[in-house]
Amino acid sequence: LLPNYGVFDEKRYFSSGEAPQVFRAGDIIFGVNICEDIWHKEGPLLQEASMGAKLIININSSPYHAGKVLEREGIAKRGSKASNVYIIYANLVGGQDEIVFDGQSMMVDPSGKVICRAEAFKEDLLAADIDLEMNKGEFYEKAVLVSDKPTERVKPAITHKDVKPLSENAEIYQALLLGLKDYAAKNGFTKAVIGLSGGIDSSLVAAIASDALGKGNVTGVFMPTRYSSEQSEIDAKKVASNMGINFSTISIDHIYKLYLIAFEPHFAGHAMDTTEENLQARIRGNVLMALSNKHGWLVLTTGNKSEMSTGYATLYGDMAGGLAVIKDVPKTLVYRLSKYRNSIGTVIPDSVMKKEPTAELRHDQKDRDTLPPYEILDPIIKAYVEEDKGADQITSLGFDKEVVARVINMVDRSEYKRRQSPPGIKITPKAFGKDRRMPITNKYK
Repeated sequence: LLPNYGVFDEKRYFSSGEAPQVFRAGDIIFGVNICEDIWHKEGPLLQEASMGAKLIININSSPYHAGKVLEREGIAKRGSKASNVYIIYANLVGGQDEIVFDGQSMMVDPSGKVICRAEAFKEDLLAADIDLEMNKGEFYEKAVLVSDKPTERVKPAITHKDVKPLSENAEIYQALLLGLKDYAAKNGFTKAVIGLSGGIDSSLVAAIASDALGKGNVTGVFMPTRYSSEQSEIDAKKVASNMGINFSTISIDHIYKLYLIAFEPHFAGHAMDTTEENLQARIRGNVLMALSNKHGWLVLTTGNKSEMSTGYATLYGDMAGGLAVIKDVPKTLVYRLSKYRNSIGTVIPDSVMKKEPTAELRHDQKDRDTLPPYEILDPIIKAYVEEDKGADQITSLGFDKEVVARVINMVDRSEYKRRQSPPGIKITPKAFGKDRRMPITNKYK
């Protein structure tokens, strides 16, 4: 069976087999199937069991998202009980672009009990003793012979273990670490650079980068203008100091001033608006890309899912970079992950945690001037983007009708921005990109 939904495009590259096949090692009949094959009640799993298999090896490249481990475990338990077989669920480990494969392989017995479980987000080796009954029924001779008499070998020195699942915050944080680490390594990067603003988003990205790449391989750059507060500079320096990463200050105010002078005859008669705000963001993007070009550093953008959903970001500005580490992390989750990271060792200052979110692109600017409070915005985005709920359904959850309509409008209008954004690590059931393929040009309502 081939999955063709969400991030999967299997039917574009593969063809389904015509029928299941079982194999024989000595007198043991076993089946081998791939990922989707055990997700369907009437699929190959049941057929292989009916052909005499007592052990099913299910090989997977199953992408991670929060809650996926419980989904997989439920599927494996249901399948083992329904088919009366042992299931070895073997999963890939590593990152590939937006996707993280988290490992967490497991073995489930015919009663639906998880016998053992592998580590999360790292390669691991499992061993367990199981009793498999011999089967010389009608399918014995039809099974593909792998080995008539399997070689006697000394058992590997691996102790039986059952790794306990990580907490949700720990799991998500580890997914982001592995996603960044592998994206950098597999694309030839050893060092990264971040625009360090003194805010919560860039602080979390800096923490992830420091943990994933090593503190000596990360540089934070503070790029102030006339709108940057003294506290922001203090916080940015403190974040860098706490993490032990490299830190530089490159003032862009004089560059911004030259832009304003150059555009003065062309902007005459027009009040200052987001145009001037976006100029600052784009200058910062140019600075980071110049450092990337000169030193071969990977630019990490710091926008979160709340911002990417609503378009609260600047094309070719804060969106400029090679990897958007927290692109799929809602703002409320940014705070949770920051608290989790601080529980391991405090790196993000309390002043950053408590600071009201602001882009500091104009005097006294706050995120709430443009967006609903994040505790309201994020559940609406989740309902609309991840759960495919319509406006009426979301309103029925208790949200203000006008706020819902406004958020949906922002999400729809911002598709063109997301299409031009760098890849971001998927940690929710539905991320922007392959998970949610929407046209830019769409007037139908």
